[in-house]
Amino acid sequence: MILPIYVYGNQVLRKVSTDIKPGYPKFNDILANLWDTMYESDGVGLAAPQIGLNIRLFVIDGSAMSEDDADCKDFKKTFINAQILEQSGDKWAFNEGCLSLPNIREDVLRQEKIKIQYQDENFETHIEEYDGLRARIIQHEYDHLEAKLFIDHINPLRKRLLKKRLENIERGNVDVSYRIKIGKK
Repeated sequence: MILPIYVYGNQVLRKVSTDIKPGYPKFNDILANLWDTMYESDGVGLAAPQIGLNIRLFVIDGSAMSEDDADCKDFKKTFINAQILEQSGDKWAFNEGCLSLPNIREDVLRQEKIKIQYQDENFETHIEEYDGLRARIIQHEYDHLEAKLFIDHINPLRKRLLKKRLENIERGNVDVSYRIKIGKK
């Protein structure tokens, strides 16, 4: 089922998410809805808080980024209860966008390498290392679980310049091709 995306201003995006266990109610439906909603919205990733659930779950399909980074070609994964264990390497800028911040794109500095522990859709635990765009996509989605948005990483002056656009998103005054959910939750 395709769900609305919760956008800037909704409190669900500013709450730290909690771990889930096998047997979480309607888990398979939630996971399927995340994938369907991400694809319908032309996203590269989608985290559970973006559909109104403060649980540690996000999905990624980096295929659309394969022109920028060949390693993204078949990068399709589910991350449950993710914890970034290490970040390393130089910080580098890349122009990011977010379904919860429609029509806003900014250069964001992130470290080039990460080591992450997570569970897959079968709740099997993995520890893996990623670099480049794959690391960036994971860090972006992981931030949603930690109650952060990519604009929290930009220069405060630049963020002030976005104030009017952010207020418009909060009110639902934004033109998007997908359904959005505004307001507090």
